[in-house]
Order: sequence, then structure tokens, then C-alpha cells
Amino acid sequence: MSTGSLHHWIRASALGLLATASALSWAQSAPYPSSTIHMIAASSPGGGVDYLARESARILADSLNVSAIVENRPGGNGVVGKDLVAKARPDGYTLLMGSSSLPLDRMLHPTYPFDISDFVPVIYVGFIPLVLVANPAFPVKDVKELISMAKAQPGKISFATGGTGAGAHLSGEMFQYLTGSKLLNVPYKGNAPALVDVLAGHVNIMWDTMNTSLPHLRAGKLKALAVTSPKRSGVTPEYPTMIEAGLPGFEISAWYMIFAPKGTPGDVLQKLNTTLAKAFGNPDFSKRMSAQGIEVVGGSIADAQAVLKGEIERWAPIVKAANIKGD
Repeated sequence: MSTGSLHHWIRASALGLLATASALSWAQSAPYPSSTIHMIAASSPGGGVDYLARESARILADSLNVSAIVENRPGGNGVVGKDLVAKARPDGYTLLMGSSSLPLDRMLHPTYPFDISDFVPVIYVGFIPLVLVANPAFPVKDVKELISMAKAQPGKISFATGGTGAGAHLSGEMFQYLTGSKLLNVPYKGNAPALVDVLAGHVNIMWDTMNTSLPHLRAGKLKALAVTSPKRSGVTPEYPTMIEAGLPGFEISAWYMIFAPKGTPGDVLQKLNTTLAKAFGNPDFSKRMSAQGIEVVGGSIADAQAVLKGEIERWAPIVKAANIKGD
């Protein structure tokens, strides 16, 4: 290479490095958000996680004037999607629509590559109450009769679950924990096939999300014994709560919370929270979600942190006492 060519190459390389450095500096100083936000749903399309991920992404796109897309990453019972977010750059551009199973994942699966401490909550989106349903042929009419039968016939009453640590499973464990009874857990790979077998009469009962069981209840293909919310559902006020049925403290729901990777800047988290909380507080939005069986909550980051802390403290002793292990 001639001296002139060498000088030209050095000058071009220096200019290239300067341009790269300038681009990086601009990207770091650009106001948030300035590029696409990725909302990860660690589930297949359809269901509560996917639905609320899409609603939240739409709000962020409309309110912040950026592109916000949902990516479904259901692999490994949701491990793929959750781990992706746990290891993502903590810049606010990769978020997770998490659910009530997230804080229990490491308790149930010690080998999982992430822990709840790898995430920080952005906002508590809301919850879907569960409803205790039974096949119409199952010979109990309320929770008190169910308790009596479960105690008289240990291990004979079967309950369907859509996966270890899911709301249906934890409800069954809580029922046994509070009543001193023994049920037969029949696990499935997801709530849909579990509900199918309750409808067919192959399994006796199931704690299912209200939105998926409601059409079958209305059609008389299932009967409801109680709901798991602290007060009666506005959608189905005719169904008593588990607490009213004689089990104080029996409160559980399928809840949803948006998370970001640990280390995400506080101002970014606050901007996301403020944007979403404003939309969640819109009465029209709440009404539309309520029609789907979803109770919208919203609130501050501190509110979400308090809910998360309470859930961990509530379920840890039950998981330990019942010796619940992951599949």
C-alpha cells in the first residue's frame, strides 16, 4: 500500500469510527422512546396474556407515537419468552406481559435460567377472577358439599389444572391446604384441554378463568360453585365467593403485570407507568375490559411492587407445605 493510500485508509477509518461514535452518542441521548417497543407474550396467541399484551402495546404505540409490537414466545412453558426479557438490554424497549406464575417459577423449577429478581414491575395491569366449575353431573351443589365429600372420600374428587403453578393448580392446593382435604390433581398442557375434559365429565371440577368458562356456564354445560375474587363478580353476581362459602382467605385470580429487565432506568419505567396508568383509568377502557371478565387495576410502580411482594409471601408457604414441584 502506498503512503498516499495508507493515509487515505487511516482518514476514512477515523471518519467511520467518528460517525459510529456519534450515532451511538445520539442513540444514548435520544429521548425515550425513539424506536420500536417489543412486548413479549410468553404464550401462544389467544388467552389473557396475549390479549392484554396487544391492548397494552396498542396504548403505548398510540400514546408515545412509536411502533410497539407483540412477540409471542411460548416455548418451554413460557421459559423462552421470560428468559429473553430477563437477559434483554435494560433500556425499556423489551417488556414482558407477565402473569401470576412468574414469581413462583423459580420456586417450582429451581433449574430455570431466570428469577423474579431479574425483572422490575412497570404496572399492575389487572386480574381475571377464577370460577370453580363442575360438570353438571357432579353431585354437589355448593362448596360446603364439596368440602364434605372431599373429606369423606380422600383423593377421589379430581380437579383439572392447566400446568404446575397456574391459577387452577394453586387454587386446588389452597383448597386442600385450608380444608385439610385431599383432591386428585389431573394436569394438562394448558387450560383449554383441561376444560374440555371437565365439560366431557372425565374430570369433576376445575378452577378456571371466568372469561373462558362463562360461555359454557351460560349454556348450561358447566355449573359454578363459587368465584375466587374477594367480592362477587359484577359479571356474575349470582355466584358466591369462596370466602362466602366458608373459606376465609381464599382469594386468588389470574393476574397480569408488565415487567422490564432489572436495571431499566427509573425515568423510563415511570414514563411507561404513567402512560399506561392514564389509559387504564379511562372508564371506556375499563368497561371494555370488564366485558371480557378482566378487572383493570393500573396504579403506580410502588403499587405493583407491593402486589408482587404480597404474592410471593402468600404462596411460598403453600408451595412448601404442599411440596409442589414443577413438571
